[in-house]
Amino acid sequence: MPKLPRDLSGKDLATLLNRFGYSITRQTGSHLRLTSMHMGFEHRITIPAHDPLKVGTLNGILKDISKYLNIERDSLIKDLFKSS
Repeated sequence: MPKLPRDLSGKDLATLLNRFGYSITRQTGSHLRLTSMHMGFEHRITIPAHDPLKVGTLNGILKDISKYLNIERDSLIKDLFKSS
């Protein structure tokens, strides 16, 4: 199981998720709302704009995204963080 980064901010995660079609649609306070149409239907996620994100929060977000993309969570983690 790949290890999650411990120093990732919410904004950095939002940037990494661009490759899966996610874009910031709004920001309310310290939370970012991202939307993707990558799979042909809309998927929305909310990411806290904290620095760093808590590991449990990051894990929950990645589980939700992997379910939407229909890929294994570990594969998603490898794809997202392979160059960082």
